[in-house]
Amino acid sequence: MAGVRLFSYGTLQDPAVQIANFGRRLEGTADVLTGFEVGEVEITDPEVIAESGLTHHLILRRSADRSGEVAGTVFTLTDGELAAADHYEAEDYARVSVRLVSGLDAWVYVAAEPPSS
Repeated sequence: MAGVRLFSYGTLQDPAVQIANFGRRLEGTADVLTGFEVGEVEITDPEVIAESGLTHHLILRRSADRSGEVAGTVFTLTDGELAAADHYEAEDYARVSVRLVSGLDAWVYVAAEPPSS
């Protein structure tokens, strides 16, 4: 299947979340993203909480010294599935393009930059 790659380190790896958002279970491969560290964010969207069963989700932030490593899974999605993933991810997240340890380019959701004043 041709499509776009998405690196997941959190709830999008959960089969129940995948079925709720994509109508199918995803198959992926393990990979690693460098330069980031994992934190948590409180989720307030009732729909997202219902799908994941969690009020707090993992979120990535650039590591201060760029030495962080985050393990996860690379999935191949259709453009429509990527749009569904964008809808699922709360406003706390931004989708950015990254290069993984494997050399693959993929999208990943990271902490959104706060609005500038």
